[in-house]
Amino acid sequence: MRAQLVVGGMAHTGLVTPDARLDWRAPHPSELHQTVGSLRRGPGDPAYLTAPDRSVWRATRMAEGPATMRLSQRGVDEFRCEAWGPGAAAAVASAPELLGARDDTAGFEPGLPELVEAHRRNPGLRVPRSGRVLEALVPAILEQKVITLQAHDSWRVLLRRFGEAAPGPTPRPMLVPPGAEGWRMIPSWEWHRAGVDPQRSRAVVRVAALAERVEEAAAMIPADALARLTALPGVGPWTAAEVAQRALGDADAVSVGDYHLANFVGHALEGRDMSDEQMLVALAPWAGQRYRVIRLLGLAGHRGRPRRGPRMPFVDHRAR
Repeated sequence: MRAQLVVGGMAHTGLVTPDARLDWRAPHPSELHQTVGSLRRGPGDPAYLTAPDRSVWRATRMAEGPATMRLSQRGVDEFRCEAWGPGAAAAVASAPELLGARDDTAGFEPGLPELVEAHRRNPGLRVPRSGRVLEALVPAILEQKVITLQAHDSWRVLLRRFGEAAPGPTPRPMLVPPGAEGWRMIPSWEWHRAGVDPQRSRAVVRVAALAERVEEAAAMIPADALARLTALPGVGPWTAAEVAQRALGDADAVSVGDYHLANFVGHALEGRDMSDEQMLVALAPWAGQRYRVIRLLGLAGHRGRPRRGPRMPFVDHRAR
């Protein structure tokens, strides 16, 4: 693994000079969009953008301050990260883990022929580790018990109202999500305008008030991190797993309690509906890699059971 870090003073043709830059060679194949795409919260996410040149722009908030990252792939295993803003140096230093540096698949045994084939066809699929726990936790809470499109709409509204302009030469205006204090200070009527019910808004405010303890999860082993997260008010196993998949690089985190996941896995593996408990039994042979297996089943073309059953309804909390 090779990395070259430059802080300040490095010109970049066609762009404003970045405040920091990192050239990195991964120890294994890694595909930029498959790896970091899960960080995007729907089309039009103000904090995430794929540019026409296929680079990924990401607005984030490091401990040192806001930063805008530009991630570009330069080969099967070669990447460049440029960053602007007070948190630029920390942002580029985090780029290898964001791109899956910790995600080693050497011991992974797919077992089933279709998983073997999906794994062979997608060698660059990695589980990202952003290390920004609160930043992953807030949108996961917004996605609790509502349809995904509704949660993404709430995310966009809240960032447009309370986000901070992303530093650097972004291809379009982008916004850095609020920090802990910013989330805590949002008035109740603004949550309502964004379509967020009191239960979810209170959960966000409560975890923001515990931001220091929340961020400590990034330094913990997976089991302890999940225990820390699920001890937070308003955070259950589903929400904790969604955070672990993005902020902690956990290739085993299963989103138990998801509206569709158990039946998706059940039909992909055994051609039948499953409960959460049955899903966990079916995934047991891949303990330690269960989230990777779920991702590969999707890449293998599985779409779950035919959509004949009930769907989660759209509930407009702004009308209440």
